[in-house]
Amino acid sequence: MLVLEYKAVVKKAQSTAIDEAIRTSQFVRNKVLRYWIDNRGVGKKELYQYNTQLRSEYKFVNDLNSHACQASVENVERSINRFFDNCNQNKPWKKGYTRFKKHSRSVEYKVSGWKLHPTKRRIDFTDKKGIGGLKLLGKWDIHQYPLELIKRVRIVRRSDGCYVQFCVKVDNQQTAPSSDSEVGIDVGLEYFYSDSKGNHEENPRFFRKAESDIKRVQRNIYKKKKGSSGRRKARGIYARKCLRVTRQREEHAKRLARNLTLANAMVVVEDLNISGMVRNHKLALSISDASWYNFRQWLEYFGEKFGREIIAVPPHFTSQECSNCGARVQKSLSTRTHSCPHCGYVEQRDVNAAKIILSRASGRGGQPQTNASGDVLTTSIGRKSCKSKERQ
Repeated sequence: MLVLEYKAVVKKAQSTAIDEAIRTSQFVRNKVLRYWIDNRGVGKKELYQYNTQLRSEYKFVNDLNSHACQASVENVERSINRFFDNCNQNKPWKKGYTRFKKHSRSVEYKVSGWKLHPTKRRIDFTDKKGIGGLKLLGKWDIHQYPLELIKRVRIVRRSDGCYVQFCVKVDNQQTAPSSDSEVGIDVGLEYFYSDSKGNHEENPRFFRKAESDIKRVQRNIYKKKKGSSGRRKARGIYARKCLRVTRQREEHAKRLARNLTLANAMVVVEDLNISGMVRNHKLALSISDASWYNFRQWLEYFGEKFGREIIAVPPHFTSQECSNCGARVQKSLSTRTHSCPHCGYVEQRDVNAAKIILSRASGRGGQPQTNASGDVLTTSIGRKSCKSKERQ
């Protein structure tokens, strides 16, 4: 599944209509979830029947396109299935029980409710919410794909405006240069990552660099009167500052992941429990700023796209073992050089760990992992499946 995103030129009345469509989609999702909680054991058919009942009961729900309401039901269904899958797999920590949404930012249409202009980059939403036509700004050419391949259209609201996303069902694989190179990757805080070849990638620390500016604009929010237009504008400035940092992290992770997968036939990483690691309050901000999770996701995505092998291995004792003799050498986080007393091998700590990670791919049963194909799994509600959800 390929996602093409455009910035939308939105008028004030259209912005109000988009907000109303998003709230209606959220309403349908929460009502369907409440129905499932109150009637345990109901299946997919009953949820869709309840959605039909909502459309006949509430006029503002009926004004939203029927496929957009069905998409909200599908989101609930996927969330429930994911919860049962996590329980079935004995996933540590919380299992992700489906929650009610308080602040939704998107509404999703399926194959109806919208009409794409045949030549111009313009889309018209034809339901009764009154969104109308939106001009699209972006470098992608949506017209090169047949309309029947566009399976989803989303309107996403962000702090700097509205965006329209097209989910196109196409084969996104590309031919990459032939390579037999293999590399192990050890992510860290001193360096963004170190590889088994001795290379280091500097940690950009985007949030740390913008932290003082973000805190300044955050303080300005509380200097404004509650409910005033000045406070609303101050919140918008703060949100755009944070959005810029998020985009910087995303682009940085994407660039590095693409270069690694193009240059190497096999990339081996640690299967880190990042949600558990950020429970350490002394390191949580630095770990979040490094954005290891995004980096792992983009590695898997480009691995699928270029036909590369991405392998995740257990992270236990990768920093303690010696890559030369295999002996375990205890060291604290402040010790940045690995010096083995058994064989005399000396290496930078992260490079030594990267070599251990690479050796575990073949020696200790590393498993190829990817969730980048974008296929949406459809299973019955409550079914305990071992299949992992794939990234769209």
